[in-house]
Amino acid sequence: MRAAWYDRQGPAREVLEVGELPDPWPGEGEVRVRVSVSGIHVGDLGKRQGWWGSTMTFPRVVPHGDGAGVIDAVGLGVDPSRIGERVWVYLAQSYRPFGTAAEYTVVPARHAVPLPAGVPYEQAAGLGIPGITAHRAIFGDGPVTGQRVLVTGALGAVGRAALAVARRGDAIVIATVRSPEQVEHALAAGAHHALDTAGGDMATRILDYTGGEPIDRVAELAFDANMATNLEVLRNGGVIATYATGAAEPTVPYWPLGFKNITVRFLSNDDFPEAANEAAAGELTSALVAGDLRYPIAARLPLAEIAQAHELAEHSSASGRIVLDI
Repeated sequence: MRAAWYDRQGPAREVLEVGELPDPWPGEGEVRVRVSVSGIHVGDLGKRQGWWGSTMTFPRVVPHGDGAGVIDAVGLGVDPSRIGERVWVYLAQSYRPFGTAAEYTVVPARHAVPLPAGVPYEQAAGLGIPGITAHRAIFGDGPVTGQRVLVTGALGAVGRAALAVARRGDAIVIATVRSPEQVEHALAAGAHHALDTAGGDMATRILDYTGGEPIDRVAELAFDANMATNLEVLRNGGVIATYATGAAEPTVPYWPLGFKNITVRFLSNDDFPEAANEAAAGELTSALVAGDLRYPIAARLPLAEIAQAHELAEHSSASGRIVLDI
């Protein structure tokens, strides 16, 4: 099969190779997917670069955890009727060496989610890592019906999914974005109200919108930078569900958090409970089908240009996703 891989960590153009590898075959409980589109997420870039202290646990890695395509073979114990099924896959390269940057990938059958015909592959191909993270950020502590939920970095890959599932979960959804020009985009993506951080004094503006009522939950992109705001707007017993931070070892204001009984939920997509993954996968698929979740696609490149695709993904912001056509 045609595939991309790296045998050492480093810059994209220095370590990524494209060539032929043996076709994989599914083992017991697994399916093989003929990949149509492969998604790229910051986690894929981090594994390849060695960010966050990550190391290679396999001598060769075919990157990318997310993708979409068609099941063309199944292993022992998997219903053969799944052959020919359109699916999106997640965690393809989590604790496994070979992800979706290849003509074929093999994943546990439960990680290949049926994809209705009306949903384009490119929308589902980058859904797993950010989408499941978003779902966990919103629902990791139960339903949010009627709650006030704040989504920071709302037009990022995780943020868009968080807006969609929080809105579908009947929360009152408040978004923060970087600039005034992005406010309308956040509203279109599902927020009831959106604020640009360029305007400053975020806590006052958030509480002005809620009429002084505190926030129940924050889906947090910048744990370090937004701590003071979150402390001011969260209710006693509120939750910060965070999946990223600027400072790797931020100062944590222990007593202010403790006095308000704040729960801080740290999120890492590779290790969510399987039940949470499956619940997220179902809801995210429904959001795609309903049109409640849509990702702008900034670029589509062929597999041969994976190094350029990684470079684009490293420098892209809220403008859209980068995907590979396999």
